[in-house]
Amino acid sequence: MQSDLLASLRRLSDAELVARVQDLAAGERGVTVLLVAHLAELDTRDVHFRAGHGSLFAYCRNILSLSEQEAYSRIAVGRAARRFPVILELLEGGALSLTTVRLLAPHLTPANHKSVLESARGKSKLQVEEIAAALWPRPDAPSLVRKLPAPRLPAPPPYDSVTGLPSDQTSSASSCDRPLSSPDLAPSSPAGYDATPAPLARSGSPLATGRQPPAGSWHGAATATPSLPAPPLPAARRSAEVTPLSPDRYKVQVTIGGDTLEKLRLAKDLLRHAVPSGDEAVILDRALTALLADLAQSKFAATDKPRASGGSTPGSRHIPAEVRRTVWLRDLGRCAFVGTGGRRCQERAFLEFHHVTPHALGGESTVANMELRCRSHNAYEARLYFGNGNGHSGAGFVRERAARYGLASREISLRTTASRTRSGTSSRSGVVRGPAP
Repeated sequence: MQSDLLASLRRLSDAELVARVQDLAAGERGVTVLLVAHLAELDTRDVHFRAGHGSLFAYCRNILSLSEQEAYSRIAVGRAARRFPVILELLEGGALSLTTVRLLAPHLTPANHKSVLESARGKSKLQVEEIAAALWPRPDAPSLVRKLPAPRLPAPPPYDSVTGLPSDQTSSASSCDRPLSSPDLAPSSPAGYDATPAPLARSGSPLATGRQPPAGSWHGAATATPSLPAPPLPAARRSAEVTPLSPDRYKVQVTIGGDTLEKLRLAKDLLRHAVPSGDEAVILDRALTALLADLAQSKFAATDKPRASGGSTPGSRHIPAEVRRTVWLRDLGRCAFVGTGGRRCQERAFLEFHHVTPHALGGESTVANMELRCRSHNAYEARLYFGNGNGHSGAGFVRERAARYGLASREISLRTTASRTRSGTSSRSGVVRGPAP
């Protein structure tokens, strides 16, 4: 039955699919609220203790098969809902999420819970953390630069020269008549190693020949390959973690390389006359201010003394600097796509200049015909005009060539002069084309 589910969904219209998704989301919130309420009541009884579990958390993990995060969030929200039942109504209506309530629960009181919960309506996690930081301000984090330890891989255990098994497994294997494929005899391997044992007499294995497994192989005697790749390193953390500490105060944690650290130290030394304390936060603020000024100049030709624009030659893909400046300021530096329901896209990353009437159809690079689009909406509107291209060869998919941003006026003049000399014509003076696709 479930195997035909995806096929049946493909026959739905867009409106029917959206309606079903909204109904399912509302139903899921309703079921979640019921589960939270039941867990809140279960927490007041000794059912999980009588069932042999040391806590309600363990009961949720072992009996209800919830993940650690799911169990923790639902139990914390259930306990908060026992104190303030209005939480259940806000959860069911979608005004609050489990994460929102979990973050605010420690700071809710009979006097402030209504105003605090209302202020968190529809907020993101970072915005809710800012609300929590305002309720419980913490001191500024001290500036700290320290070297992280180099990642170390777990060392493989020593091997028995006869059996080829890890030495800590040899005694248990020899004192038992059960085969090695018994689950409780399989060695507990570190992450990244295959701990599934194989038959004893596999041809060419150390078990059959008595040879020592190759170095670096965790259990070469139990696998067909002579050696195994090293286990993967732990997943890298996010490049930066932002934690609100108090109103308008944040802790930012990053990991940098040695070259970046040397740049930071050099900046501190060169700025001692202006920042005697060498505070990294002040240096970071000054560095970002300078970076933003450079990005503004390169992205949309921001300048204190703009020159008169020569316009754009008809049929050219070049977007004049004056047009880029005007469009960027008019669209407030974010995607200007407006959905069918009237909602404007909020993206500020991966912005591109978009021809409302496509250039391929005669659209010019004028202020009236240019708008900012995020990469996703720019590609979406291109598909509406030119087809999807089936996502393979790109047939039917048209992407405009990127404009050359940030070229100094002298460089533009030199390139134009060289172009005139080579071509022997000045009909396209002042036009700089983007790179060929």
